[in-house]
Amino acid sequence: MSTFDPWNYREDAGYTQGTNIVGYKIAATDGDIGKVDKATDDVGAASIVVDTGPWILGRKVLLPAGVVQRIDDADKKIYVDRTKDQIKDAPEYDPDTSDYDDRDYRDRLGNYYGDYYKRGM
Repeated sequence: MSTFDPWNYREDAGYTQGTNIVGYKIAATDGDIGKVDKATDDVGAASIVVDTGPWILGRKVLLPAGVVQRIDDADKKIYVDRTKDQIKDAPEYDPDTSDYDDRDYRDRLGNYYGDYYKRGM
């Protein structure tokens, strides 16, 4: 079993550095959750901000790039290997603060998603 790297895209996810994925739909393992509002592909800090719309009351969530299973450029859709509930229950992201760059928040988020990986999702 390989190690989960939350802040980098998987080699087999189909992501090419510099690709603009803003606007792509996000699909959890059990249904769509929203669309990409913002994304970064910085090595060791790659992540996606998802606008969930009405799904969880318009809340935005931050997904570490490591949860991206694959990207379908033709359909403009990103598949992640987590359920809607796992994403909804993640440490809350506040787009009006510096959570995006806050080291403590990123550590908590990375550990949260990493724990699911360790348990075999």
